[in-house]
Amino acid sequence: MVSAALVRTVIGIIGNVISFGLFFSPAPTFYRIIKKKSVEEFKPDPYIATVLNCAFWVFYGLPFVHPHSVLVVTINSVGLVFEFVYLTIFYIYATNKGRRKVLLFLGLEAVFFAAVALITLLVLHGTHKRSLVVGVLCDIFNIMMYVSPLTIMAKVIKTKSVEYMPFWLSLTNFLNGVCWTIYALIHPFDIYVLVSNGIGALSGLIQLILYACYCSCNNGEKNGDGDDTVSTTVAKGNIELV
Repeated sequence: MVSAALVRTVIGIIGNVISFGLFFSPAPTFYRIIKKKSVEEFKPDPYIATVLNCAFWVFYGLPFVHPHSVLVVTINSVGLVFEFVYLTIFYIYATNKGRRKVLLFLGLEAVFFAAVALITLLVLHGTHKRSLVVGVLCDIFNIMMYVSPLTIMAKVIKTKSVEYMPFWLSLTNFLNGVCWTIYALIHPFDIYVLVSNGIGALSGLIQLILYACYCSCNNGEKNGDGDDTVSTTVAKGNIELV
């Protein structure tokens, strides 16, 4: 009989692979930045936010905060590396104003993270209390990442066009949320991974339903006007990370 621990590990590994794909998804954007030697109208905000998100999940998964969460640590450590690479590229090709923004917000995040880490380790004793505080913060940041595509979904409904909501990104977001939700439900139960990723799975499902509703409209319009030019925008939505 297959043990629950083995199933949880396998699900967690699958979740790592899917999350890796999400972290890698902005790569074409930064290839474009390098090629054009300009950040154009791209904003660093999603990547700055994801740095803090990943940092807290790494901290959450450490043995002295929330034991048995190695797979949470591994993927978010990878995510941190990706985000710092993206921000480094952005910093190189940004204007002075853009560079100052990156440094300012990363500095504020570092101070905030250090303060939370010190309070958690020095004031809170025992993994239960530490998991509660850090887990709630992780959920807040993760939910913010997952609901960030709401503006894009609103645009889809308003314009009846899925041009700015790539199908594969929506599908990957959904699968990522489902995978980590299943992971959280298997013993040992993890309420903090469950809450944010359950919302993430729901958000991804809504995006897919919208895509199904409006994709046929796009195809009809495209065939009707004979315009074969397709404009595609790659958006970074959340990731996740767990």
